Amino acid sequence: MRAYQDMVYSTAVRLTGNSAQAEDIAQEVFLRAYEHFANLRTSVSAGGWLKTVATRLSLTHLTRYRRRWRLFSELEAAEAEDESPEVQFPATDDLLAELTAEDRARVVESALARLPERQRVPLVLFHFGELPYEAIARELGVSLAKVKTDIFRGRTALAAMLTSAAVPHDLTPATRSR
Repeated sequence: MRAYQDMVYSTAVRLTGNSAQAEDIAQEVFLRAYEHFANLRTSVSAGGWLKTVATRLSLTHLTRYRRRWRLFSELEAAEAEDESPEVQFPATDDLLAELTAEDRARVVESALARLPERQRVPLVLFHFGELPYEAIARELGVSLAKVKTDIFRGRTALAAMLTSAAVPHDLTPATRSR
């Protein structure tokens, strides 16, 4: 089970955007794994089972606490829509090429954590969970159009964050061409 710790935690932190909540969810996942240890010990699909449980517990957590924080997130979303227009360009493939793999992962994880839940969750389920749009819509209890819109907006916001975070100050366009 130790081999799956990072995968379980990273699944939970990507979905919740909060390391403390992800730690709690990971702990719950491994408590459930302990209860099913006899079956999981020899199972070749233990990793998939753990990832599924981590995903479902994360989504349950988000659903449970969404109502409590809805007022604040709606206010924040309204302010964000009023203040800045969305960036309408995709991230280029070489955007993070100057960074090491570790730095790229750190920058992407940080940017994901800053996305609003309504964009982060479907984006993570699509790209990291490899779920189709229809399955995401069923999981989240929303329309297919909302999932597509939220993933598009999440990608756009993520691209903007990565653009600003990935270019080190000493690698501005003027100094890159040298």
